[in-house]
Amino acid sequence: MKRVLLALLLVITACSSPARLDGFRHEYADVDGVRMHYVTGGSGTPVVLIHGWPQTWYGWWPIMPALAEHHTVYAIDLPGLGDSTGTARSYDKATLARYVHALTGRLGLRNPAIVGHDLGAAVAFQFASQFPQDTARLGYLDLPLPGPQVSAATYRNLSWHIAFHMQPQVPEAVVGDDVREYLKLFYPQVSFNGSAFGGTNTTSPFSDEEIDEFARTYRKPAVLKAGFDLYRALGQDVTDNDNAKPVTVPTLIMAAQGQAEAIRGTAAPRMTNIVRAVDVPHAGHWLAEENPRFVTAELLRFLSE
Repeated sequence: MKRVLLALLLVITACSSPARLDGFRHEYADVDGVRMHYVTGGSGTPVVLIHGWPQTWYGWWPIMPALAEHHTVYAIDLPGLGDSTGTARSYDKATLARYVHALTGRLGLRNPAIVGHDLGAAVAFQFASQFPQDTARLGYLDLPLPGPQVSAATYRNLSWHIAFHMQPQVPEAVVGDDVREYLKLFYPQVSFNGSAFGGTNTTSPFSDEEIDEFARTYRKPAVLKAGFDLYRALGQDVTDNDNAKPVTVPTLIMAAQGQAEAIRGTAAPRMTNIVRAVDVPHAGHWLAEENPRFVTAELLRFLSE
């Protein structure tokens, strides 16, 4: 009986453990009433990586080792997401940027480069807008910037999932206990040549192990809700970005193949120092997973300029 209980305990421990990455360590910091989880490694000037939905810090793992050869990397979990705990005061990106800024202060980072993907890119933009003196460079990956060029109504119509995720309570009720299956079906849709882009690809760029890791946290009801709250705040994001100070630090835009100029068009009114806007070849939305070599090379080039 003791042997069975020990085996069960080991299984539970393994299932609840965050993903491991050689050369990196998992750390936590208390920030404004939430406990923020981040993964750090490497040496050199600091780079902060901010995930989007439905990902966590782990969405950056394909490029973290190469970045860490030249920089100290901090891949964070946003408040209430991943292995961070607690609930943010709001999930608008201006508020989340203040949590990230408070975290960088706690860590003693001086002028980090801020890199965000998906809705994390909107957080990165707000960080650079609110705290230009604490931002060395901005990496903005694959997100039409909500307002001033894209209204909340327009944003809802960009994809079915945006309108769906913005609904109160409904997505939690529908997804419920089928989180892993939902994520497994969703990832291919916005991959290269996926159905969200009018294509026919049904192959996920994520392995089963990667999907397991994302599902591990998103199957928690509080985390699932926080993820959808990122979308429910898009109306406020439009207002905040309409009123945001222009970002003047050097900025790199990367986007799915064929989308860089469109993304630049939404960003340019609020980003006045765009160094480059580049398509990631043979990549849909999941830039770091679908073409990690290209993304790494572009980031390293940009960060060294």
